[in-house]
Amino acid sequence: MDNKAIWLIEDNSDDIELTLRAFRKNNLQNEIIVFNDGATAMENIIAVADDDTSVNTKFPALILLDLKLPKVDGLEILKVIRSNEKFKYIPVVILTSSLEETDLVRGYELGANSYIRKPVDFSKFIEAVQQLEVYWLILNHVPGD
Repeated sequence: MDNKAIWLIEDNSDDIELTLRAFRKNNLQNEIIVFNDGATAMENIIAVADDDTSVNTKFPALILLDLKLPKVDGLEILKVIRSNEKFKYIPVVILTSSLEETDLVRGYELGANSYIRKPVDFSKFIEAVQQLEVYWLILNHVPGD
């Protein structure tokens, strides 16, 4: 598999480590770029979309997006992603612990491709990450792929 970048937009250090461990456990070779808050993610989305060479961030093949982020929340980030022509077809998977039905509905209204509630159990989380990898990075095709 080629080395397509995965953007992980997540502020919780435990969830970041858990996600990275799950990727390693599944031998995922993709570069994982972590943004720890919504503002940093937003800056990079805008810079990459504008072909700003001052940022050294790879264009994503997949975005894993938490909703409850400091500075700018995940739903606002999703709005910006879906309003930008360059990000139009990039799969966005909301990966969150939110149990709010309104978050689920709003996420899909704004163009999320999938909404996954983070499993608490590590073995279930590894399985979820493996399924993400297989479907979104191997099986799924987007225009320009």
